[in-house]
This record gives sequence, structure tokens and C-alpha cells, in this order.
Amino acid sequence: MNSQMNEKMNPNSKILVVGSGGLVGSAIVRKLKELGYVNILTPKRNELNLVNQIEVRNYFLKNKIDYVFDAAAKVGGINANNTYPGEFIYENIMIQTNLIHEAYLSGVKKFLFLGSVCIYPKFAPVPVKENSLMTDHLEPTNDAYAVAKISGIKMLEAYHKQYGFKSTCLMPCNIYGPNDNFHPENGHVIPSMITKFHTQTDEVVFWGDGSPLREFIHCDDLADAIVFSMNNCLDDATLYNIGSGHNISIADLCKKIAAIVNYSGKIKWNTDMPNGTPNRPLDSSKFYSLGWKPKINLTDGIRDTYNWYCEKTYTQSR
Repeated sequence: MNSQMNEKMNPNSKILVVGSGGLVGSAIVRKLKELGYVNILTPKRNELNLVNQIEVRNYFLKNKIDYVFDAAAKVGGINANNTYPGEFIYENIMIQTNLIHEAYLSGVKKFLFLGSVCIYPKFAPVPVKENSLMTDHLEPTNDAYAVAKISGIKMLEAYHKQYGFKSTCLMPCNIYGPNDNFHPENGHVIPSMITKFHTQTDEVVFWGDGSPLREFIHCDDLADAIVFSMNNCLDDATLYNIGSGHNISIADLCKKIAAIVNYSGKIKWNTDMPNGTPNRPLDSSKFYSLGWKPKINLTDGIRDTYNWYCEKTYTQSR
């Protein structure tokens, strides 16, 4: 194992975190700073257009980066994925392709790639193991995003095979927390539920029938796992699942969030709309065996997320 590991980051390593303004990227930056890393680059969208190969190339040439955390992606919930598949597949493939290729060309020591549980087949055996990748059909409502992420994994495998480029691929379960997309229609399930329960008093409507089971991890737990993985995981593009180890139905999640938000109106389910994948818990045993475990339970994590949302809403309304 050690022969496949690269050197660990040191406090002065030049570290690039792309997507630093988003849910996962901002959590990674917080974790790196907490651990004493001081040389962190966090370019914003108006400073670096990741879809533009020339801009990405020039940025790597200028900054001499040691390590890359790729948390940049066009993301959204089931409605956004289903409505804008062309945007999801184009932007995500372009972003990761430019980053991986230019990181390799510029001599980056290791690349950390983030995917999503949606890369696995819709009816993969559960809990889902890493070897289920590409064994069956994807969930059609988010297959464009999934195909883009799968191409990133395969690109890193190819670059390791041909060039010896070092990387690790992490597949987290559903992520939530501060800096998420709280749009009531296009956001992920937890933040969109928070927004609906917070802003509506009489009735809220959700897609499907509430029966699908989902696994969630708080972004701060995931960031801890991501930084841990850069220093402790195999660097041959090995794929690792990262989950919380706990499943909950969408209906029960809905009740939990409604209670935290103190919503007392009606809850309805639009069964004419798709449920998505029925059940997709991850088998995270391979990653857990390295010595990492999640710390934040779902109730505390949702409460933390709701408090952040309320503070942000209050600040923006002033």
C-alpha cells in the first residue's frame, strides 16, 4: 500500500480548492485552515472560468500547485438534473477534464476527485459497493450528471495507467449543510425542504410518494474525510465510498425537518412525479478501514444547517 501512496501534505504545500464557494468546497477550506494549512488558493468563478481550458492552463502554470481538491461542479436536485441535462453533462465534463489534464501537465502531486452516489446503477445491490460501478443502467433523472462524473473517474484511471498521475476518487452519499443550494425547486432535498417549510405556512408539496431511502452526510464530516483521504488513501485513482452509515426515508426526513423548522401545515406528495432511485445506501467499509468515521448525526446536522439558513436569510434581509 505504501508504495502507491504519495507524500503527505505539509503546512506550506500550495493547495488549490476549486468550488470553494460551494457546499463542499467551503467546508474543505474550513477544515484545511483548522488543521494549519496556510497556502490555500480559492479562485472564484469571476477569477477562473473552469470551462475554459486556456484559463485553467495559465492558472496552473502561474501558481505551481502541489495538491488539488476538485469540489467544482454544476449540481442540483432531481428537478434540476431532469430539466437541464445538457448543461449538467457539458459543464461537468469540461470542468473536470480541464482540471485533470492541466494538473497532470503542471506536475501536481495528487488530485482529489469528488463524485456522487448517483454514479452507481439505479438498482445496484445494497449497500452499494465500489465494484458496482458501470454494472447496470443509471437512474434516468440524473444520468447526465452521473455520466460526467464517471468520465472523470475513468480519466483519472487512464492518466494513472499511462502517466503515473496520482489521484483518489471519493463517492459521497447525499451531502447537506451550510452553503448548500436552498432553492425550493432546484436545490438538494434537505435544503429545499428547509426553504419550503420555512417560507410556506399552509401546505408544501414534494415529488414522489416519500418512500425512497437516502443516506446523508454533513459537509463538515465529508470535508474531514476528504482531507484525511488526501493523506491516507491509495493514489492510483482508487474509488472510495463515503457515507454516514444511516438510511432514512424521504417521508421520515420530511417529518424530521418539519419538526426542526416548527412547520405545522399540510404535507402532500405529488405521485405523478418520479421518486428517483428507491434505495442506495453506500458500503463505506473500505474507507472506514483506514481509520475514519463520521461524527455528526442527522438531527444535529439539520439543526445546524437550519440555523445557518436563518442567519443568512436574516442578514440578507437587513
